Amino acid sequence: MGDAPELSLVIPCYNEQDNLRALIKAIHEAVDPLHLPYEVVITDDCSRDKSWEILKELAAADPRIRGQRFAFNCGESAASWAGLKAARGRYLVTLDADLQNDPKDLPKFLEALKQFDCVCGTRVKARGEGDNFIRVASSRIANWVRNKLSGEQIADAGCTYRAFKRECIGNLKFFKGMHRFLPTLFKIEGHTVTEIEVTNNPRFAGQSHYGVWNRLFASFYDLLAVRWMKKRMFQYRIVDKIN
Repeated sequence: MGDAPELSLVIPCYNEQDNLRALIKAIHEAVDPLHLPYEVVITDDCSRDKSWEILKELAAADPRIRGQRFAFNCGESAASWAGLKAARGRYLVTLDADLQNDPKDLPKFLEALKQFDCVCGTRVKARGEGDNFIRVASSRIANWVRNKLSGEQIADAGCTYRAFKRECIGNLKFFKGMHRFLPTLFKIEGHTVTEIEVTNNPRFAGQSHYGVWNRLFASFYDLLAVRWMKKRMFQYRIVDKIN
């Protein structure tokens, strides 16, 4: 870890061939002025388009871009988790590949990390700028159900634009759907979590792979598991040792 970057941007990718070049350009424009050593870790979830070919092209031109490709499609949680495990940075940022998450918001995340272990983006005030009615409505319903059952007060649990310290993922165990519940899982481990408002751009190109089913019904069993963990898991801290 001696040559590890300060910042790792972790991005799952599935059929995003028309977004990748614009995404990397936007990241460079946002992060280069910060003068931080950084890397971009993109996990291709066995895309059926030319995403992997474009990733190889981008990585050949810039060693800060690191790519990996699944042998078969595993889903967003798996791609996010594989990226987090491959990332080397002190600070980890997760964001989508479709440019709805704006890299220009990164300085706000880094500033908030000075006081908190995890910073979550919330699109509540900006939802209408980048999403249609169905996505806005399904997101609101899903957030209400998640908060009701988990006992949380997270305004936008479905927003995967987050920044957190590396130690936040130290004790996590992977499960399908976990990307939706990272703030709660971090809290269970004793880490501090806050939210900041972020931009919600229209999707740059392509189509969304997520709808009402993904936002609510498919995550219901995961939500019950997280609720169980929140009640049953415990924390401890060793303050001294001998021998």
